[in-house]
Amino acid sequence: MTTAILSPAVSGARAKGRSQVSRAWRRFRSHRMAMFGLVAVLGLVLAVAVGPWLIPFDQLHIDMRARFKPPPFAGHWFGTDQLGRDLLVRLLMAGRISLTIGFIAMAVSTLFGSMVGVAAGYYGGWIAAVLMRFVDALLCFPSVFLLLTLAAFITPSIAAITLIIAATSWMEVARLVQAQVRTLRHRDFILAAEMMGASGAYVMWRELLPNAAGPIIVAATLTVARAILMEAYVSFLGYGIQAPVASWGNMLNNAQQYLGSAPWLAIFPGLMITLAVASFNFIGDGLRDALDARMDLV
Repeated sequence: MTTAILSPAVSGARAKGRSQVSRAWRRFRSHRMAMFGLVAVLGLVLAVAVGPWLIPFDQLHIDMRARFKPPPFAGHWFGTDQLGRDLLVRLLMAGRISLTIGFIAMAVSTLFGSMVGVAAGYYGGWIAAVLMRFVDALLCFPSVFLLLTLAAFITPSIAAITLIIAATSWMEVARLVQAQVRTLRHRDFILAAEMMGASGAYVMWRELLPNAAGPIIVAATLTVARAILMEAYVSFLGYGIQAPVASWGNMLNNAQQYLGSAPWLAIFPGLMITLAVASFNFIGDGLRDALDARMDLV
C-alpha cells in the first residue's frame, strides 16, 4: 500500500524533473551564441583528440630545409615554424595540453570552492566568518600576480601549472556557492530534513548542493575559459609549460620574435585561444539563461 501511495508522487517528481530539463534545453538551444560555443568546443575537443593521428607529421620532427614556410606548403596546411615543424599538428597537440589543464583546473577549483562555500553557507557564524575572510583575503590579490608568484617558486610541469591555476580560481566559486546556500538554508525542505534527523553532511551534500547546481555549472563553464586564458598568459611569460611540450601560450611566446617575418606563428595560436575562451563564455551565458528558474514564469 505504501508503494501504491508513493508511486504517483515519485512519478510526478520524475516527470517534473524531465520537464524542467527539457525547458532548460529548449532555452539553451534558442541561444544562438551558446549553440555556436557548444559546437565549437565539441569541434575543438574532437580535433585535438583525433586530428594528430590524421596528420602525417610528428610534432617534434625537425626539418631545417622547411623553416618558416607559409601556409599552405607541401601538406603543411598551417605552415611551419622556426625549426621546420608542422604548425597544425603542434597546435592540436598544444590544444590537448591547454584544454586538459582547463578542464582539470575547473574540476579541482569547482570541487574545493563548492566545499568551502557550502560549509560557510550552512553553518554560518564564526565558521562562515573565518572561511569568507580567508576568501576575501585571497581575492584582494590580483589573480594573475598570485598565479605568477606561485609559478615562480614551483618547477613548471603540467600537473603543477594545473594545480596553481586551480588554487587561484576557487574563491569566486566559494563565494557564489555560499551566497546560494544561504538563500536555501531556511527553506522548508531543509528544515524538514533536519527535523527528520538528517545529519549536517547529508543536508549539505544531498539537499543544498544539488539545489545550487545551476549557478555552480555556469561558474564551472566560465572557469574553464579562465583557466585556458591563465595558462596561456603564464606560458607566454615563460613560467608555464616548457618546451618541447607545446601549449598555445608557449607557442605565442616563441612566435613573438617572428611577428614581422612569420606572423602565422602567432596568428593561429592566438585564434585558437580566442575561439576556446569565447566559446566557453558563450556556453556559460547560455547556461545562465537556461538554468534561470525565473524564465519558467515568462
